[in-house]
Amino acid sequence: MTPPQFHAMLQAEGLSPAMEALNRGVPHRYTGVFQVIESQLINVFLYDKQHQIRPEALAVVALDNSFCQFVLRDGSLLVDNSMHDERLLASSFRGVVVAYHGVPVTDHRGGLYGTLCHFDLVEQGLASAQFELLQAAGGLLYPYLPHGDGRVQNAPQFARTAAG
Repeated sequence: MTPPQFHAMLQAEGLSPAMEALNRGVPHRYTGVFQVIESQLINVFLYDKQHQIRPEALAVVALDNSFCQFVLRDGSLLVDNSMHDERLLASSFRGVVVAYHGVPVTDHRGGLYGTLCHFDLVEQGLASAQFELLQAAGGLLYPYLPHGDGRVQNAPQFARTAAG
């Protein structure tokens, strides 16, 4: 899938099908979007290849305990195995979330919404082409996500989030 194909799918089919397609291109079990609200990350969308209910520990995550904090600080975080990354020593998710590849989600002006990430409970790599697609998707998702009051702006009526 290319960024234009992802964007066309978002426009035509909505968030869920586009995120499922984004996840199909990677070995990771999960693809998620987390919105930053004050010092917390709220999981607003989660795709799981195994179609399980979202783990409660992922619903709301303290920013200072998250892997996402490094995405926000550094512009991305690419970790094939969290046990081998010193930045993650203080996180209770280290060794639980093993693979994590994340990028910022921004609005059309570059304002920060949160993070988009592929992650897994086992070690996984991410090909450079898939990372480039993830980066592009981070700049395209904003209109299809809930904004503060939970409304999704400019989304087809059949788009839905895993959180709602």
